[in-house]
Amino acid sequence: MRVLLTGHQGYLGTVMVPILRANAHEVVGLDAGFFADCVLGDLPGDPPGLAMDLRDVTVEHLRGFDAVIHLAALSNDPLGALAPEITYDINHHASVRLARLAKEAGVRRFLYASTCSVYGAAGADLVTEDAPLRPITPYAESKVRVEDDVAVLADSGFSPVFLRNATAFGFSPRLRADIVLNNLVGYATLTGEVKVLSDGTPWRPLVHARDIAWAFANCLTAPPAAIHCRAFNIGTEANNLTVADIARAVVAAVPGSRLNITGESGADPRSYRVDFSAARAAFGFRALWTVQAGADELFQEYTARGLTYDDFFQRFTRLPHLERLRDTGVLDESMRRVQPGSARVPAS
Repeated sequence: MRVLLTGHQGYLGTVMVPILRANAHEVVGLDAGFFADCVLGDLPGDPPGLAMDLRDVTVEHLRGFDAVIHLAALSNDPLGALAPEITYDINHHASVRLARLAKEAGVRRFLYASTCSVYGAAGADLVTEDAPLRPITPYAESKVRVEDDVAVLADSGFSPVFLRNATAFGFSPRLRADIVLNNLVGYATLTGEVKVLSDGTPWRPLVHARDIAWAFANCLTAPPAAIHCRAFNIGTEANNLTVADIARAVVAAVPGSRLNITGESGADPRSYRVDFSAARAAFGFRALWTVQAGADELFQEYTARGLTYDDFFQRFTRLPHLERLRDTGVLDESMRRVQPGSARVPAS
């Protein structure tokens, strides 16, 4: 299958490329390159790609693909709160436009990376895909809007699928340090302290980046009738944990670290536990990574690859990295590159 992967130079995309290739798919990327240089360790082997802003895609860029996997987004709640209009412009409007163009270009399958944070303040009961959606951040709200607007495009020739990923964790060569497990392990590795700013009580569902990649790979080849225009939670019930539980896994992974639940930010309203049985039934997906195994992996990779304090708080944290690109003139106020890369597909 010939697959266009948007966001291929991001945290998840970098992990997904080799897994798709291992399943004999031809992968072409599309990325604005905001995080292309945010690499810890060896530079990953990127596929051929379109170096362009998602907002500039045309139907001609999408012809000849069997499927689109759409990961590209401004994936950060603080950034969404700081500039909600840009979050909606990229995450909502450009994503729906991409789906419309993909349908026009004859793409048959459109896999969209949504999020379990669409459930918002759902509480302690397990939520299924039919639960009410209560997004409480611009990022989560943008995902709900895309699901609604893309679903109406579905027909016999165009099959969208919405994969609501749990909060990702795990090592990627293009690291993200601002997601909960990656952040706690990094801070503990550098300071010896596992620091939780909330009261530790909110529930979070977690899933490893590699498990997310496998879910998308499985969904690419699932029978159309099993997945057509459906939403699926991606993760495992075993990784529904409180933030305090996650922190204790970090203490176990980082030798000599100590737990400090400060509570200074109060109770986080984002709290939800998720049922993941639909993906198991529809296309046989089972997440394999536990949170403890992920914490162990992260500590080993951070230590072996020489994670620094500056990298952790600047290069691998989305908001300060994007602010630096804007302050140095790489990006303008609309989060566009001042000198955008050429939109072409280099030879493999």
